[in-house]
Amino acid sequence: MDSALDFHGLRALLQWQVELGIDEAIGDVPVNRYETPAAAPKAAAPAVAGTAQAHLAEVPDALDAARRAAEGANDLEALRAALASYEHCELKRGARNLVFADGVPGARLMIIGEAPGREEDREGRPFVGRAGQMLDRMLAAIGMNRKENVYITNVMPWRPPQNADPAPNDIAMMRPFMQRHVELAAPDVVILVGNISCQAALDTRGITKLRGTWTEAWGKPALPMFHPAYLLRNSAAKRAAWADLLEVQARLKGTA
Repeated sequence: MDSALDFHGLRALLQWQVELGIDEAIGDVPVNRYETPAAAPKAAAPAVAGTAQAHLAEVPDALDAARRAAEGANDLEALRAALASYEHCELKRGARNLVFADGVPGARLMIIGEAPGREEDREGRPFVGRAGQMLDRMLAAIGMNRKENVYITNVMPWRPPQNADPAPNDIAMMRPFMQRHVELAAPDVVILVGNISCQAALDTRGITKLRGTWTEAWGKPALPMFHPAYLLRNSAAKRAAWADLLEVQARLKGTA
């Protein structure tokens, strides 16, 4: 076979198209949408509706499976294995790697982000792209880092296509795993980074209003904060993020 048309070359070309946002196949022959068809097409709406209803009907089973898998994990490695074998989340089928966690298990500070991006999907670790570098600088400002005293994970362990927000059903499926993750990691303080982590932990969104106010997530003191990716786009929000970091530092020192 011509090397230009081998499997790996075609796969790389397809991946390049996906990264460009090409998500629809266009035919070579134009279609006249105003032309009356020779025969009325078969009704497809009921089938689509039936498919949607079937998918919704599968959600309770998916949630039950997630709860059983999460509760059966006795340590973090078992939880990673349970996530890897969980087949009900469609995002898994389009991701390269499971992105489980990074940092020091058992650290006093646990950071829960939203979902992996492209770099995280490639490396299989959370917060390794530009937002991750920003997070590392933020932590360093209060004398912390992922190699010594921070544990980091995401609500979603698989990258959503085009970095879109995960669907509510996907978030719901991950809640039992996330709860068990917090139980097993046993941090003293949790930082909820961004709207998706707040939705998973607190069942609410609106990070602008939520940030800076202590709450509780899965039995742990939790502080919602802006996502580092948001700070990269909005420098004015960095002052609020710095105030939140000082709150975390004070809580860990027992003065807040």
